[in-house]
Amino acid sequence: MSEREVYRASTTAPVNIAVIKYWGKRDVALNLPTNSSLSVTLDQDDLRAHTTASCSSSYPAGDTLLLNAQPQPIEVNSRTSKCLAALRELRRAVEASDPSLPPLSTYPLRIVSSNNFPTAAGLASSAAGFAALVRAVADVYALPTSPTELSRIARQGSGSACRSLFGGYVAWRMGTRADGGDSLAEQVAPASDWPSMRALILVVSAEKKSVSSTAGMQNTVATSSLFPTRAASIVPARMAAMEAAIRARDFPAFARLTMAESNSFHATCLDTAPPIFYLNDVSRAAIRAVETVNAAAGRPVAAYTFDAGPNAVVYFLEEDRAAATDVFRRALSHLEGWPPGADVPAVAPEEESGKGGVDARALDVLRAGVGRVILTRVGEGPQSTRDHLVDAGGSVVKAS
Repeated sequence: MSEREVYRASTTAPVNIAVIKYWGKRDVALNLPTNSSLSVTLDQDDLRAHTTASCSSSYPAGDTLLLNAQPQPIEVNSRTSKCLAALRELRRAVEASDPSLPPLSTYPLRIVSSNNFPTAAGLASSAAGFAALVRAVADVYALPTSPTELSRIARQGSGSACRSLFGGYVAWRMGTRADGGDSLAEQVAPASDWPSMRALILVVSAEKKSVSSTAGMQNTVATSSLFPTRAASIVPARMAAMEAAIRARDFPAFARLTMAESNSFHATCLDTAPPIFYLNDVSRAAIRAVETVNAAAGRPVAAYTFDAGPNAVVYFLEEDRAAATDVFRRALSHLEGWPPGADVPAVAPEEESGKGGVDARALDVLRAGVGRVILTRVGEGPQSTRDHLVDAGGSVVKAS
């Protein structure tokens, strides 16, 4: 092979939305969490990061990263540089064991990535992005490394990224070792074990959040009086209960835990000094709608959760689609994102409210405040693709 060959590998990686939240670091430098967490991986047809990693001796010195067509300065982004350094170390070990291999670890990397959803708006863009970056670089380096081993590296970029290296239902074990060697992700159950899980995402804001997750969680650790009890006892108990609910495919238990956990997480944000307001009036209207839907059904058919942003994620089962989502489809029928098929008849706000439905004011807030809906499902982990964002000559061919 030519010494100036461009080596390429491309992958897509999914978003994951936690039902047991990661919030707080016990070691900032190593990105070690104060508690374990658990998430649902979402389908990549709807939410994904797409990344091509390439390297060549012909590239100018220095690694480069292009995200959504915007250059990102790797040299000042310690999270990215730590991931690349760890992957290079693994590649050097492979090269040392087989001197006939090309010395890819010495070549500059050219990485191009794009998301099909808003970045830094509470839709877990960093999780998908770092999972795609780590998987793509591992592939271009031909590393014989398992997803669990790679999760230790992805965690250093974005904590939640370790969970995006798996499909289905995924736990991030906090670990106890000071070096973080046992802080890794593992699959609790594949998507095929509970394939009827669905998620309706109400995109309230596509704007970058005013308080980043990294800054917010450390302020919470330092100042919230609620936080120590949450990390020490509440979350561990909920982790065990959530794993049991998933394995038993017990949606009522899953729903109650998911909503209680979301509320607990945001309570600690409000208990932070200064308080952190990730939710807004539209978020609270979504909560009210879900509570009303469940009351009308006489059982939990929908479960809301919110990460560090105002966007609502409503989990439900396919068999309960109508009961869980019709009120949202009626209120938000003007938005794209709903599947084709029979329309849900429009119902006047006063009729909804008068028949024990969602409060008219909440419906008005949802109509005015939700800008996009995404209807998706539980999905698989990273997927290799031949759709490269860097061509054979090393030039960027596509970035969005």
